[in-house]
Order: sequence, then structure tokens, then C-alpha cells
Amino acid sequence: MGRTRGRTDAAEPRHPKICASCGRTMEYRAKWASNWDAVKYCSDACRRRGVTPVDRELEASIRRTLAARAATSSMCPSEAAKAVGGEEWRELMEPARRAARRLVAEGEVEITQGGRVVDPSTAKGPIRIRRLRAPSAGHSHSATMEP
Repeated sequence: MGRTRGRTDAAEPRHPKICASCGRTMEYRAKWASNWDAVKYCSDACRRRGVTPVDRELEASIRRTLAARAATSSMCPSEAAKAVGGEEWRELMEPARRAARRLVAEGEVEITQGGRVVDPSTAKGPIRIRRLRAPSAGHSHSATMEP
């Protein structure tokens, strides 16, 4: 006989979601139990920030830059930041990374480090962005992801 007093039925797994602002994976939290289906943002900061017109410009810049390159080419988020921000591009680096994560969530691009696809929610340090590639025969896409 296990102890269950004070606990709700935790056997119901909740699917992870992607934050609409930063593009990171959100895991289910008990405080969201009553409205998990309506949760769009991972934090108050993301809720306040939302997705701005500049964020959409960064997404478009990533799409344009990749479309103008060979299918096997990648880009640095700084290229999108420079195209949108001009001289003030440095302040757009994190927004450019967020834009790339949102595009990953939409299934348009992959984020890589050292040529390998990485989880955009946990990637630290320099990243590259490339068009989504079909998995090789016999290999699933998720098998190439690193934590």
C-alpha cells in the first residue's frame, strides 16, 4: 500500500511544449495543471517580451540567408542580427538565437555545434543554423541530437 495522500494522479504524462517567445522546451509544471493547454510562455519574462516585429524580421532574415546558400551551408545567428540591426547588431544576438529556436520548433531549421545537431533548448556557446536535413537512410533525426 503506497502513500498517495495529498497527491493527484500524476500518472497522466503531459507533453512538453515550446515557448512561443524563446523557443525553448517547457516541461509540465504542477502550477500549470489547471491550464496546461493554454500555457504559451515559459516565464514571466517571455510573456512580457512575446514575439515582436523585430523577432519576425530576424526569422525572415534567417530564411532569406539560408535560401540564398547551398543546401548544405549553415549560418551564424550574427548574420541575421547584422542584417536587421545594422550597427546595433550585437544587442540582437540573443533575439537572433531565439528566432532560430522558434524556426527549429516550426521544423524549418536545425541548430548545430561542431557540425552535429544539438538540442536548441540546452545549446550553450557558438551555434550555427542550417536548413532542416532529411535523416539518412536507417537513421532517425532524433538519433543525431545531443543534449
